[in-house]
Amino acid sequence: MVLKIHGHAIAPLVRLVAEVCREKEVPYELVNVEVYKGEHKTPAFKEFQPFGQVPYIDDDGFVLYESRAICRYIAKKYASQGTPDLVPRDPKAEAIFEQAVSIETSNFYPFALGITTEKIVKKHRGLEPNEARLSDLVNNLKAKLDVYEVILGKQAYLAGGSITLADLFHLPYGTIVFEELGYDMLEDRPNVARWWKEITARPSWLAVKAKA
Repeated sequence: MVLKIHGHAIAPLVRLVAEVCREKEVPYELVNVEVYKGEHKTPAFKEFQPFGQVPYIDDDGFVLYESRAICRYIAKKYASQGTPDLVPRDPKAEAIFEQAVSIETSNFYPFALGITTEKIVKKHRGLEPNEARLSDLVNNLKAKLDVYEVILGKQAYLAGGSITLADLFHLPYGTIVFEELGYDMLEDRPNVARWWKEITARPSWLAVKAKA
């Protein structure tokens, strides 16, 4: 059976999972979830994803939720095909990879998600952004990217010389902040700009950038 991704086609983390499927040359079927109608909060959906969030996958009866866990599962199960070593297998290389994942989880995602919430999610809900919080989020993200600039001045990718999931995890919300919302955080950080240009030019991302 083909791997099924349950989620909405334009949801950021649904597109992330679809991107990783394409990196690993794994066919998938998108099972549409009407999030704007609240389908993800229904008992039927929460039977498989108890937090009522998208996506979750069904891989021939194996159900898994949380996008980063899903991406790791796909990368490891299909390690022999597609882009190699998205999760490194050498223990030391894997430790550096996990370090890089922690960088994204702690130093990028919270701020990029917060900016997205203030500028986009609140607008959809008919609310005004909290400008003080937005300013704080932007300034914090810029400070974190200053550290990225140092790291990426020493190596091509966050975990070393090869691309990994740690880099790809930045794609959905980075695209929203840098491209859709137009926050200019790259011009003064040439190493970050070079890295961002490389990862966003990948055919696997371009194929799902608009929708999974």
